[in-house]
Amino acid sequence: MTLRDLPSVEAVVLKLESRYPRNLLVSETRRVLDELRERIRGGDAPAVVVEELVAWSLDRLAAPSLRPVINATGVVLHTNLGRAPLAGFTPIAGYSNLEYDLERGGRGKRDVHVSELIERLTGKPGIVVNNNAAAIFLTLNELAAGHEVVVSRGELIEIGDGFRIPEIMERSGAILREVGTTNRTRLDDYRAGMSERARLFLRVHPSNFHVSGFTGKPSLKHLAGLAHEHGLRLYEDLGSGCIADLRAFGISEPLVADSFAAGVDVVTFSGDKLLGGPQAGIIAGDPLLIDRIRRNPLFRALRVDKLIYQTLETTLRHLLFEQYDCVPALRMLRASADSIRERAERLCGGLNGQVIAGESVAGGGSTPDQALPTWLIAMDGNAVELEKKLRAGDPPVIARIQNDRLVIDLRTVAAGEEEQLVAALR
Repeated sequence: MTLRDLPSVEAVVLKLESRYPRNLLVSETRRVLDELRERIRGGDAPAVVVEELVAWSLDRLAAPSLRPVINATGVVLHTNLGRAPLAGFTPIAGYSNLEYDLERGGRGKRDVHVSELIERLTGKPGIVVNNNAAAIFLTLNELAAGHEVVVSRGELIEIGDGFRIPEIMERSGAILREVGTTNRTRLDDYRAGMSERARLFLRVHPSNFHVSGFTGKPSLKHLAGLAHEHGLRLYEDLGSGCIADLRAFGISEPLVADSFAAGVDVVTFSGDKLLGGPQAGIIAGDPLLIDRIRRNPLFRALRVDKLIYQTLETTLRHLLFEQYDCVPALRMLRASADSIRERAERLCGGLNGQVIAGESVAGGGSTPDQALPTWLIAMDGNAVELEKKLRAGDPPVIARIQNDRLVIDLRTVAAGEEEQLVAALR
């Protein structure tokens, strides 16, 4: 193809104008032609039919980019796949009482849709921002900007995607006061680290890593006692946000309510990890402190919209009434290995594969070193090619390769997805 071979914009538009809005078609045709001219001038002469290329480009724009996928990896809180799958709910398409008090007939606050549920679940009032990093930032900015926050060196962690606790603290205006060492921090270290500028003790739960061996740190109860003795507050970032006790199912994570029982004043945690809801950051704790944080001007910049409130309300209500199987992430985590084996053996019939023992993980920066026993469907054939074909399907199936075999973990596959999964595997 040469520059002379390129058609005019109008020629392309005449062939496609019945399929697309004219303004959009003209704009896209010009973009495609400009790109082809650059390629030809650079020595790349592609053999293409311009109108087909324009049509392909516009069809791609017309198709949703965000698509449902079948997660067959066994990673329940898969960060790349949206973390916690959402409990079923019907979005309110029209108007809603987001900030309208129906009883008084006047302006209300959007907090009310989840605040009572948070308080019933944790024992303390709470507010919601758009993620847990925002929750940490806002809490530190309101309670410690311009003042020192005493924190163990072993808890200066990275919470994901390059976001590090020391950097968040610096941006919040709080001053970091490191105490102890990476593996052991004693109560006396906190005592020695206090100064007249100190306002908070910060405890960061290492939900995304585990340190073993010669380690130690004071209990929350003792740390809270020391903080309160000197007029300071104890703030804990729990990250994973475990509300339901999952220890019987192999997941050992501290409960939010237990932190308050130990004397913690403020707790922050994620909505889309072990809580099992949408992306959100929840700040709960002492009523006076929560009221202060809510009145911080940054709260408005970090608040969530009506869809998040509706989704979060749905999830919290299921948790309050112990309807754990209605929260997909909790249903998956609570599933027994025997039930997964039964499903795998039933689906494996007619497939080129075998059922083998394996492990699932919670994922999402939660429960490091804690695996859940499961059963896998191990497929015969070229694992790399199979993985690519499944990923290119409709819906895409995301699997994993283990010991040079493609494996399917049904822990993270909903019962309603089984028929589509089997069709894809066949």
